[in-house]
Formats: sequence, C-alpha cells, structure tokens
Amino acid sequence: MRVRCVVDNCVARSSPLWGEHGLAMLITSDGGTLLWDTGGSGDVLVHNLRELDVPFDEIDAVALSHAHNDHTGGLAAVLERVPGIPVHLHPSAFEPRYSMRPGRHGNIGLTRSEEELGRIATLQKHEEPYEVLKGVYVTGAVQPRPYPPGLSAHHRVMREGRELPDPYADDMSLVLETPEGLVLVCGCCHAGLRNTLAFVTAHWEGSMRAVLGGTHLATAPDEELDAVAQALDELGPPQMYLNHCTGDKAIARLERAWPDRVHPLPAGAEVSF
Repeated sequence: MRVRCVVDNCVARSSPLWGEHGLAMLITSDGGTLLWDTGGSGDVLVHNLRELDVPFDEIDAVALSHAHNDHTGGLAAVLERVPGIPVHLHPSAFEPRYSMRPGRHGNIGLTRSEEELGRIATLQKHEEPYEVLKGVYVTGAVQPRPYPPGLSAHHRVMREGRELPDPYADDMSLVLETPEGLVLVCGCCHAGLRNTLAFVTAHWEGSMRAVLGGTHLATAPDEELDAVAQALDELGPPQMYLNHCTGDKAIARLERAWPDRVHPLPAGAEVSF
C-alpha cells in the first residue's frame, strides 16, 4: 500500500511540484489507484500529477473527504480527462456550503449540482463504510460524535432560509488495511480526530499503524490537543504523517510527546506500508 501526497499547502524541498491551500493524495493498493481529494484547483493538480509521472488514466476512482473547494477544486479537471470515473462521496456533499468571513462571503462547496456531476461521473454515495478498492475503505458518516469536531467558525450552511453552522455531515476519512495494521487517512477530519479514531476502532479490527493527512487541529484549544494526544497514546501511539489543516501548534504539541513518530507530509512526499 502506497500513499503519495499530490497537493498540500507545503511542498517538499527542491520539489518541482506546486503548493496551494488544499489536499490531494494518491492511494495505490493491489486493487488499483484512488485519488483522495483533488486539491484546490485543476491547474495545480494537473501540474503535480504530471511531475509525479502519473497519467490520469491510471486513476481508477476518486473519493472526496468532504465538499469544500480546497478538496474538490480539481475535480472538474479529473472528469474532463477521465469521464465516467467513479466518484465516492457522502450523500450530503451536495448541500451548498459557505464561508462567512467579515467582508468575504462566498460559496465554498461543489460548483456543480448532483445532476450535472452525475452526467459526467459515476457517483457513488456512502453513509456506511464501503470498500472502494481492495483494502481501501471510505468510512461513510462518522457517527456518533461525542468529542469536539474540527470546526471553523466561518463555515455555514443555509437551511430553510436560515444561516447555520456547518455540521460537516459529509466528512469522511479513509481506512487502509495493511499487513502492518490499520492506516487512517484524513482529509480535514471535520468530524473530529477523536471521533474518527473511535469510529474506526469500533468498525475495524487491528491496531492503528498510522494517521495521515489533515486533522483540523489548527484552532483546537490546549485541552483538546491534550485529549487528542491521550487518545493517540492509547492507540500505540501510531506513526503520524500530518499536513494541510493540522496546524503548527498541534504538530509541535505532538512532536514534544513523540519526536520520532510525527512527520510532515508535504506535496511530493510518500509513505508505504
């Protein structure tokens, strides 16, 4: 099982890849290659895949962690090159989503409707865990959520004419079954890292080998970072390859506890299991 970071806020030193605020990763198993999220733009995704020498026709499926445009901005570029490709996502991913920052209001969700996407992609919607490739699963809805989610105060949805905080119902992660144990691959982990870890350990057997991706701890208070560290410690702790929305403060907190288990995962980096 091989995981390559294609798009991230940061780029590996001396890499010809481009960086942007967004995330995309390639997961390669015996069953094929999955593109996990598509970054914030088609330009960066296309450039980086070219530099990594990965033709679009080698991608067997796409899975979206959630609908925010820093994870779905390159989707149109994929569908232009691989029409009809399976796209795995949560049913609520098509609900309009907005960023309501002072003076900067805008749509940050999918730019095409379910009907429009359904004409150019094979949409597969998942509430429950589902094996998208051999040994590679989407979690479906991460429920229950007894612990704090990964919130951004400016994320909103509109329901019945009312502006409400985004419940992040569409947030999913990936679970990889490897000979070394389970690997959790997050997009933004808006469902909350502790909630996602609890969900995975309740639904899959085996030890937690590693946690990869964005964990949306950038704005987490100190007490939540301590609780996350305790939850990880109870799981081993696993190796951690963190990027995107994890946040420098959270990474520093985890590095203090386990300096040999916390690693960056910029665009161009890869991990094999």
